[in-house]
Amino acid sequence: MPRSFSLSTLLVTLLALLAVVPLLSVLAQLLQPGTSDVWTHLVRTVLPDYLRNTAWIALGVALGTTIIGVSCAWLTATHEFPGRRLLEWALILPFAMPAYVMAYAYTDFLQVSGPLQSALRELTGWSVRDYWFPPIRSLGGAVTILVLALYPYVYLLARTAFLERSPAMLEAARTLGTPPWRTFWQVSLPLARPAIAAGTALALMEALADYGTVAYFGIPTFTTGIFRTWYSLGDRVAAAQLASMLVGFVLLLLWLERASRRRAKFDAGRQQTPVPRTQLFGWRATLACCTCALPVILGFLLPAILLLAMSLQEPSVAVDPRFWRAAGNSLQLATMTALLAVVLALLFAYHARLKPSPLARLLNRLVGLGYALPGVVIAVGVLLPAAALDNLIATWLHQTFGLSPGLLLTGSLAGLVYAYLVRFLSTALHTVEAGLAKIPQAMDEAARTLGSGLWRTLACIHAPLLTKSLLTAALLVFVDVMKELPATLVMRPFNFDTLATRVHTLAADERLAELGLPSLTLVLVALGPVLLLAHQITRHGQARADEKNPLHRVDAAPDTA
Repeated sequence: MPRSFSLSTLLVTLLALLAVVPLLSVLAQLLQPGTSDVWTHLVRTVLPDYLRNTAWIALGVALGTTIIGVSCAWLTATHEFPGRRLLEWALILPFAMPAYVMAYAYTDFLQVSGPLQSALRELTGWSVRDYWFPPIRSLGGAVTILVLALYPYVYLLARTAFLERSPAMLEAARTLGTPPWRTFWQVSLPLARPAIAAGTALALMEALADYGTVAYFGIPTFTTGIFRTWYSLGDRVAAAQLASMLVGFVLLLLWLERASRRRAKFDAGRQQTPVPRTQLFGWRATLACCTCALPVILGFLLPAILLLAMSLQEPSVAVDPRFWRAAGNSLQLATMTALLAVVLALLFAYHARLKPSPLARLLNRLVGLGYALPGVVIAVGVLLPAAALDNLIATWLHQTFGLSPGLLLTGSLAGLVYAYLVRFLSTALHTVEAGLAKIPQAMDEAARTLGSGLWRTLACIHAPLLTKSLLTAALLVFVDVMKELPATLVMRPFNFDTLATRVHTLAADERLAELGLPSLTLVLVALGPVLLLAHQITRHGQARADEKNPLHRVDAAPDTA
């Protein structure tokens, strides 16, 4: 038994170290001198633009996602109005719409030659120079797209915080004569602050990792700068140094989020009875319904309709052999990565369950770092050691056997799957850990008493109970891989397209009519886990409704206003 434990610890330690190799290889470039004057050129010319645009995007996304997420969460969690039960789960539908896909759809709709401005000119008789229309391909347009795509992070966590607050605190505030708005600002919002900070941090990490939107809109940020430095300027050291600065932004963000939670030393109280919902009528109900419906319409329904219309314009052009090849490649990569991620996540989670120790917790945290890193950073971090290892192997084979094998890891499917695992293994690990936590330790002890070994206990007891968690983890990783763009662009083999890279290529060539079907396919695939999450929200809401919550009427009468 001790030997098996030591072997398992050694195995998970080696795997965890492999997961942090890309981060370490990127950070190590800070100490390396550039191969040319590229870095000096970047500092003097474009680095200030990278810093400024990235900061503006981070600020805009933080404000926008917080405002939309918190307002919609508060309305759906604490109020009753027409359409609430539909909107409380529909508000997460933008999770199924990748930001870069939304950017392509809105560009086709809002550009000068698009249907909206064309209809405007037909109705008014104006020419293009007779009016001003807000440009979608701008910094403000990118912030708007990212906010519409990422606000569900804040909405989900804030809604849970509002639902789990203590009714006693709200009743105490109401007894003291505090108006509803002051109760929200002084009681509900401070209690939900840690959850809101966590949701905002997740949204910001996704915004910093975005490449497709900012690249298509022509906005210089760190992600586009890394691509430009790597491919156009040909300086891998300078690209890695830019990536390390982006990692610094992410680590600072994580530190601020953890510091915010550490300072939250209050207790929301134990919730013995459900929080009563406030019934809204008249213009208040209409305003609440419109407030919650607008993000759903702009963040999912309208882009989906636009993509469907684009797909129906030229179906024979959209469905060509390249589409089927890209779909097959995406399916192959997503399936391989999902299966490997589930196996590795089960290994890490089961090791931590059998041998709970600071080392096991540290290893699982190291594995979880990958999700915080942008895909382009992971790609650069994988390519640097992979290229060095390729050169080492090629030199040894040539000197020993006279062979020239070429590149074995760089530009291969194995390297691409490795990058995916570094990026998305955390998603599977958290899901499996949550499933294992629901299985009482008494089952392990009973199986051990009956003479069952560790692997037999896993196969006969834990695995059947973990079926749902394992399938959920596989589905989440599958969808994440299908949508991943920057890592795939950097690391894919030559002449190897996925649906995400196919959509990006068509958008770069301004062939917007042809990208409707592959984009819509990505959205439909992503709808699977989103609808599963929506089902959980609906079940939770129905369970609360069955407990017969009391409702407080708020109408236009002076005595209840």
